Amino acid sequence: MTEIGIWFALVAGILSFFSPCVFPLLPAYITHLTGGKIKDAKMEVERVKLFIRSLGFIIGFSLIFIIMGASASFLGKIFMNYRFIIMQVGGLLIIVFGLQMAGLLKIKHLMKIKSVHSERKIDGIFSSIFLGMAFASGWSPCIGLALSSILLLASSSDTLYEGIYLLSAYSIGMAVPFILISFIISFSLKAMKRINKYVSKLAFANGMIMIVLGLLVLTGQMQKISAWLSSFSLFSV
Repeated sequence: MTEIGIWFALVAGILSFFSPCVFPLLPAYITHLTGGKIKDAKMEVERVKLFIRSLGFIIGFSLIFIIMGASASFLGKIFMNYRFIIMQVGGLLIIVFGLQMAGLLKIKHLMKIKSVHSERKIDGIFSSIFLGMAFASGWSPCIGLALSSILLLASSSDTLYEGIYLLSAYSIGMAVPFILISFIISFSLKAMKRINKYVSKLAFANGMIMIVLGLLVLTGQMQKISAWLSSFSLFSV
């Protein structure tokens, strides 16, 4: 299911970045990463430092996400004899997570926040990598549900590499807008304020995508669609 799964993971990563748990806090992440400050409706920061520190942050969270994906695939291989059951349970859970993200369900347990905060002074790319790893190790109601859905998909994949591909795509989905928006707010915060108005709608869209993903996994249609896409997909492996 790598073909269509990668596209789902990529879109889930993008929408996770624009979630209410991540996007509004971007200026706080940037100031912590770079030591910059907000002045005259923009983030005052050295742009070379911004790029290097952002790159380190991205490497950090990508490492953790990819390790998670590889681990999920490895466990799925161990329980290969129960793969059909894993797919059925995984599909149902992804649907539940999607309903929660879309606001159609209100399960309090899924709304709990588990986060890891670093008080360590950010000084150099290695400290930025550490902060990125801490960010990825912290779970919030929005990103945790999307990430869990992709991990469930990885656990029912055919090979260990598929889990790595899925979480790499998820990481890229978060990384690209992170870099772009970080540079945009170094010129002006107006764009961020405009996007922030649509964050709740994007969270609903993310939930709908996860519901579709769950239904495809539950009904076994993921493999059929992936087989069809594999003949011309850019992600053919």
